[in-house]
Amino acid sequence: MKLCMIGAGYVGLVSGACFSDLGNEVICVDSDTNKINNLKNSIIPIYEPGLGELVKKNYKSGRLSFSTDLPSSIKKSNIIFICVGTPTKKNGIAADLTQIFNVSKELSHYINKFKIIITKSTVPVTTGDKVEKIISKKVKKKLFSVVSNPEFLREGEAIRDFIYPDRIVIGTQNKKTNKILKQLYSPLISKGAKYLNTSRRSAELIKYASNAFLATKITYINEIANMCEKLNVNVEDVSIGMGLDKRIGGRFLRAGPAYGGSCFPKDTRAILSTAKQIKSNLSLIKSVINSNENRTKILTERIYKILKGNLKNKKICFLGVTFKANTDDMRESSSLKMIPAILKKGALITYYDPTGEKKEFKKFKNIEFKNSIKAACVNSDLVIIHTEWNDFKSIDFKKIIKKKNFKLFDMRNIYSTEKMKADKINYFSIGR
Repeated sequence: MKLCMIGAGYVGLVSGACFSDLGNEVICVDSDTNKINNLKNSIIPIYEPGLGELVKKNYKSGRLSFSTDLPSSIKKSNIIFICVGTPTKKNGIAADLTQIFNVSKELSHYINKFKIIITKSTVPVTTGDKVEKIISKKVKKKLFSVVSNPEFLREGEAIRDFIYPDRIVIGTQNKKTNKILKQLYSPLISKGAKYLNTSRRSAELIKYASNAFLATKITYINEIANMCEKLNVNVEDVSIGMGLDKRIGGRFLRAGPAYGGSCFPKDTRAILSTAKQIKSNLSLIKSVINSNENRTKILTERIYKILKGNLKNKKICFLGVTFKANTDDMRESSSLKMIPAILKKGALITYYDPTGEKKEFKKFKNIEFKNSIKAACVNSDLVIIHTEWNDFKSIDFKKIIKKKNFKLFDMRNIYSTEKMKADKINYFSIGR
C-alpha cells in the first residue's frame, strides 16, 4: 500500500520505517528541510535502538522515502497518517492541537481521490470529529475517512512494539476503511496481535486511559516505596508479590524517580483537561499527577539528607540524565529539576549519559559532561544512578572512584544491598 506519514518525528519515523519493512511504499514528509536531508543520508534525529539500520535498509530498497513536498506526498498516497506533536499548551494542561488542525487544513486542499486519514498522534476525544469537520469544508465526505489509530510504542523498545504489538486499535465505523486497514496490519495480526475495531472516540480514549493507568502504577509503587523505607521493608519483595497476581501484573511496578518522557506527563494532564471540560471527576488521575510532581522533591531532599545537608563544593556525579534507558529523550526527565536544585545548593556536578551531552544543562555553571563513566565518577563524593542503562549495571565503583568515603545513591535499585555491604560501599537505594 502507499502510505504517507506527516511528521518525521518519533512516531512518524518509527512507524514509517516499520511499515516500509512490511513491504509498503512509505513517504515520510516533514517541514524541517534539515531533518529530511539528514534522513536521506541515514542520519537519524532520535536515539532508538535498531532504527538507523531499518531506515537505511528500506531507503536503499526504495520502499521508504523522505520529502518536504506535502501536496505531492498526499496525492501519491492512499493512506495518510498524521504524526505531528500534541504537546501540553503553555501555561495550561490541555493538549495543543495546533499542528493537527494545521495539517488538516493543508490536507483539505490536496485530496484528489479517496483517502484514509489517520490520527496516529495522541489526541483528546472528539479530535477526529474536528479533523473531519475541517476537511469536509473543502472535500466531499465520500472522498475521505478519518480514523483514530493510536500508537503504543515505548521509547527504547519501539521497533519491537510495532512488530509485536499487544493490540491494534482502529477507530472507525466505516466498513470499507476497516477492511483496508485490517489488510494493512495483516502481517502483524498473523503474528498474534489482537485487532480491535471501535468507534473513533473510543480509540482516542483508549490511548489516554492506557497511559493514565500505567502512570498510576508507577506512582502507586513509588508511594509504597516511601512506606517501605519507613517500615524497613524491601519494596522489590512487595512488587514481586503484587506482580504475581495476574490481575495486577509486574510491569510498571518498579520504584524509582518520577515518570517522565513524551507521553505520561502530557497525556495525564490532557485527559484531566478533557474531564474538566465535560465536568467529569478524575480525582485519581489528579492525585497521580500531584504525587508524581512531588516525587522529584522527595528524591532531591533524600540527596540533601545523604550528604547531611551540606552540598557546598560537594562533587556529585549523575549516571544517566534521560527519563529512561535506551532513549535520548529529556522531556520531563526528573534530572531537569533535580540538577538545578542541587546546583543552587553549591554542588559541583559531572554527568555521563550514553546518548551524549545535553543542551538543557549548558546554561548552568558548575556542571560538566564527561565522555566516560570513569571520568564522571572519579572524584565524586556522591554518585547518583538516575537512569537504568545497562552500561551502569556492572561498575566496579571502588576501582574507579578515588575517594574512600564516597556514597552511592541508586535510584533504580540496580545493585543488591548485600553486594554493596560486602564491598563496603556507603549505599542508598529506593524503598529498601
